[in-house]
Amino acid sequence: RSCAASSVSDRFLTIDAAPGDGTDVELEIKRSRFLTRIRRVTTEEQARAVIEEQRSTYFDARHHCSAFVLGPDGRTARSSDDGEPAGTAGVPMLTALQRMGLTDVVAVVTRYFGGVKLGAGGLVRAYTDAVAQAASAVGTREVRLTGLFRVDVDFAAAGQVEDQLRGLVLPSGAPVIVDGVEWTDRAHIAVAVPSALADELDTALATLSAGALTATPVGERWTDYA
Repeated sequence: RSCAASSVSDRFLTIDAAPGDGTDVELEIKRSRFLTRIRRVTTEEQARAVIEEQRSTYFDARHHCSAFVLGPDGRTARSSDDGEPAGTAGVPMLTALQRMGLTDVVAVVTRYFGGVKLGAGGLVRAYTDAVAQAASAVGTREVRLTGLFRVDVDFAAAGQVEDQLRGLVLPSGAPVIVDGVEWTDRAHIAVAVPSALADELDTALATLSAGALTATPVGERWTDYA
């Protein structure tokens, strides 16, 4: 997506990091130091914890400006100038995240003043660049709404079928993700594919097994894709 959509999609972009992880980047402009922390988060509480952590780490700095976007649709968006002139820090940071189409992300920029005033326009550019550089450094990954399915197999065939499923790529290019196997009266292999591709999974299973295997829907979840 080019930007955070207003309606819920079956996919979204976030930074290329596990929840809670990210990167730290430093930018120097006219002797002012801009220390950016960008992290992947899923709740407002997690976002605010990252902001407070940055504030306590660099407790001697005056400004800890922040922005975060949350939710598959990017609906929750917050920003703070934290003492910088209104509109020169938080909103440009938020705009930078939204232009990149990112959600489930928080960015905090701490500034140490270097003695040379940057002016309003200079601050806007600096805070925008700080976030853009941090996002570029960490990269992005796609998260897709994924359908969860159960494939029931006789014990004797379970190993072979599991191996086939682990190597299976659907016609649209999406890999089948095998989540595990539960052994009860039969082997129940749990698999995940993008929700929109359930029909492709059914067709692939039928082809693999001459019609013997089917996929039973059991739920949905958001899944990271490289």
